[in-house]
Amino acid sequence: MVWAINQENIPAVGEETVEVLASLHAMSSISLVAEVDSVVVGFCMVLSPHTTYRSPNYLYFCERYEDFIYLDRVAVTSDYQGAGVGAALYRKVEQMAEASLFALEVNTKPRNEGSLRFHTREGFTLLEEVETRPGKMVGFMIKKLKG
Repeated sequence: MVWAINQENIPAVGEETVEVLASLHAMSSISLVAEVDSVVVGFCMVLSPHTTYRSPNYLYFCERYEDFIYLDRVAVTSDYQGAGVGAALYRKVEQMAEASLFALEVNTKPRNEGSLRFHTREGFTLLEEVETRPGKMVGFMIKKLKG
């Protein structure tokens, strides 16, 4: 079900095989699903620093911070988007996190206005926008969690 939700949310999240998602899950320090009536309607995968993950977006934070958690992906089925599922997943991640920073990126070209509004409302600050490949930019964002 997680793979199907991931695929439904392309291009907001990257397209992945079942095997790659399973590998990412195994690397995750926090991996959560959201359920409604015992049906999975959303998920998130969060990494700590110093994993073997080689995503350039993850490495951006590894090069700049020691104490963070990195949200690699979050996705919610279309029937439950806007219903607080994403915010509930973030609350749970923040409760479980031992790091001082919560890090992630949002597509800024093409611009993902909904995600930018959501993350600003959730307390994330835009650090920098970087072109990751021709015609594609991401905004790197962080939120202070502790101390």
